[in-house]
Formats: sequence, structure tokens, C-alpha cells
Amino acid sequence: MPNRFPGALSQDWEPVVLHKSKPKAQELRDPKAVNKAIRSGAPVQTLKKFDGGANKKAAPIMNTRKLDEGTEPAALDRVSVDVRQLIQKARLDKKMSQAELAKLINERPQVVQEYENGKAVPNQAVLAKMEKVLGVKLRGKISK
Repeated sequence: MPNRFPGALSQDWEPVVLHKSKPKAQELRDPKAVNKAIRSGAPVQTLKKFDGGANKKAAPIMNTRKLDEGTEPAALDRVSVDVRQLIQKARLDKKMSQAELAKLINERPQVVQEYENGKAVPNQAVLAKMEKVLGVKLRGKISK
């Protein structure tokens, strides 16, 4: 009968030491772990964050308002009355609804509504699409 183990059999009697893995940072911050460490007398490090837990806003500095007013315009330019009327007149002449015009220029109906109400900030790309669909000049100097 052939021998399955070619060499002499020996047993390894050296001790094997198993170490626990170090706890992760998230586990160390867990309130249960912190309380357990305090009860066992282990050192616990605590850090106080600046304004930690305070839901207060800092008092505004008076000069920031002046600075903002000086560098930025008070309000953005809106669509002029002439452009609003031209869009509306051209759309009605072509017997289109706001939704149909919006679909043709690939915008939401709300965008067309804002342009006709004068609430929109003029976007040259949107005006160009409206010009193409309506066949009316909306940008540049408008001559009546």
C-alpha cells in the first residue's frame, strides 16, 4: 500500500496568537462605546467643536450690505414691454397656444408664460428659438 504522506508526520506545537481587530472610528464615537470606556476607566478624549450644537447665526456685519449693494446690481433686467407684446402678438397671429410654442422651441410652457408676463430674465438662446418659430425679430434694436 503506497504511503500518502511522503515525509515524516510532525505536529506544529507553536502557539498561535489571535488579535482582535482595532475598532473603527465610527464605532469609537458610538455613545454606547464611549459610556463603556468611561465605566471601565479607559482614557476618553473629548473635543469641543467651535459653536458645536449651537444653531445660532452670526450677527451680520453692517459693512457687508453696503459692499453687496456697491458691487451687484439691485435687480436683474426683465423682458421689456415691447418684446412681451411682440411675442404675444406673433404667437396669436400664428394661432398658437403658449404650450404649443413651448413645445416647438423645446422649453417648458412656464418659460413662455414668464416671457409674456415680463417676469423672465432674457436668455438669448430662448429668444433666438422664439424668433425662428414666430418669424419675428425679438433681439437687438426693434423697429416698429
